[in-house]
Amino acid sequence: MDIAQEVERQLRIIEKNAETLLPREELARKIARSLETGKPLRVKLGIDPSAPELTLGHAVVLRKLRQFQDLGHLAVLVVGDFTARIGDPSGRSKAREPLSPETIAENMKTYREQAFRILDPARTEVRYNSEWLGNLTFAEILVLTSHYTVARMLEREDFARRFREGSPISIMEFLYPLAQAYDSVAVKADVELGGSDQRFNLLVGRDIQEAYGQEPQVILTMPLLIGTDGVRKMSKSWGNYIGITEPPEEQFGKIMAIPDEIMPQYFRLLTDIEWEDVAHLHPKEAKKKLAWTIVAQFYGVEEADRAQAHFERVFEEERPPETMPEVAVGSLLDQEGKAAVVELLVASGLVSSKSEARRLLGQGGVWLDGEKVPADRERVEVRPGMILRVGRRRFARLVL
Repeated sequence: MDIAQEVERQLRIIEKNAETLLPREELARKIARSLETGKPLRVKLGIDPSAPELTLGHAVVLRKLRQFQDLGHLAVLVVGDFTARIGDPSGRSKAREPLSPETIAENMKTYREQAFRILDPARTEVRYNSEWLGNLTFAEILVLTSHYTVARMLEREDFARRFREGSPISIMEFLYPLAQAYDSVAVKADVELGGSDQRFNLLVGRDIQEAYGQEPQVILTMPLLIGTDGVRKMSKSWGNYIGITEPPEEQFGKIMAIPDEIMPQYFRLLTDIEWEDVAHLHPKEAKKKLAWTIVAQFYGVEEADRAQAHFERVFEEERPPETMPEVAVGSLLDQEGKAAVVELLVASGLVSSKSEARRLLGQGGVWLDGEKVPADRERVEVRPGMILRVGRRRFARLVL
């Protein structure tokens, strides 16, 4: 295969399921040069540690980054420990609450390990943008800001909308795209990936690289994965997410609960299975194949089999899971062998607080040995071996 054919082959793989590739001809030239020189392209992806867990939404761009690696290129994963202090304004109707350095440090503890569930560590360069952004002098920041205008910033859809509505836009928010762009300068990115909501930021990166005498990066954006609610993009802020490190049973169950109409997007963006090859299946069977495939990617075939067996046992056969945590609750019992429902729920670890326990109880989301606990029931009789269930997926066996 000659260089021209290989360039076209790589472009086909890179473009598949992508939303924007800009400019395509520049990427073709970069790939050709890479093949001629043997020097891999530096393909950048930035992720801010705004939460401790990466989601399947992150997996979409990480999978595309892995495709670049499989084509012989180098992934440059930029963890935005400095930009997280500003907060990405993309798609926001108001400024994000700044994160403290302590929260950022806690959130990003396992980012490397989580990303390596998808990326090849041998072809990955992990960088933290505090390395360069934290060392910029005020004079250097002034130079950076001089390369972009307020008018250009206000071309951005979310900024323009907030400006029209009279909603505040802080100067700090204007700095975010410039800081992200400077990341591309610092790592000498040939290509930058991101979700479709990152298009503006990625284009700023091209301008800033040129201003600093570098060849501008090519940008590639991926569609935003719809969350489990079937409406908004997947986000921990909205609680409609599936974490890539969630237990296999939890991943499987959450995927089985997504609306049928978003299955094609999940197959296209999260698996190598063509939707056309499974569209003829009953929606439930197609969704099982989707859930099994995604769990297998992160945990292997055996865990995927176990997760499916767990789902079928609990949700189709309506039997309790074979294994579940045991919780000692003897200290909560009164002389009649009864315990307060709220205290029982908190002690079981199935809820995080008494307020959550009361809310779930009020919503009819608590069962004891298969019987729904009435919302007005304050105390229940507890016997050894009883199974406490919260919602559809959380179980605990009570021991004394």
